[in-house]
Amino acid sequence: MKHLETHPASDPDSFRHLFRPGREPAQMLEIARQQWKQQGNAQDLWVFGYASLIWRPDFDHTERHATRVHGWHRALAMWSRVNRGTPEIPGLVFALLPGGSCRGVIYRIPHRHANEVLDLLWAREMPTAVYDPRWLPCSTPHGTVAALAFTLSRRSPAFTGELTPEQYRSIFSGASGRYGTTLDYARQTHEALRAHGIDDISLTRLLGHARPDKL
Repeated sequence: MKHLETHPASDPDSFRHLFRPGREPAQMLEIARQQWKQQGNAQDLWVFGYASLIWRPDFDHTERHATRVHGWHRALAMWSRVNRGTPEIPGLVFALLPGGSCRGVIYRIPHRHANEVLDLLWAREMPTAVYDPRWLPCSTPHGTVAALAFTLSRRSPAFTGELTPEQYRSIFSGASGRYGTTLDYARQTHEALRAHGIDDISLTRLLGHARPDKL
């Protein structure tokens, strides 16, 4: 298995004070682990990627397929004040929000490596428990499976709400954090989606707000 260099999408220093009973990362990991085990003793782990997990999964897998989840959509609508921005100039990362549908990539992890990959995913995505992990039905060549996905509540303080084109333009122009700019992150996701034959019209439209000299 690969060793994961932690890239917490949820900026741990920004939201650590928001922990409350029932949302401690370790507790949520244990719940997810038990939910996975309830699917069957020999069940492989399936993970749905909709943004950076597409172009940097950081874990070994035996299968990868383009797929779609229903009832959720990809949105560049989560504040990033460390990884892709700063407290003074916040950046953005993608979230999976309720409504619509989302095309992405599903990964199959063998049962024997599943616990290790869950630990790695929690270190990367859930250091502050900002996401709501869910098991979403996804189609695969083997039929429909339940895949782990990291969703975001609109009640979360990390949710941006509706942003204007001017706000996106400003963020694309100036937001940069320890792992690079918001624009590079959005562009990498766009390119990875295209490589899998996925055309995200909304993301293409958002990238149109970037200044030509930034593209």
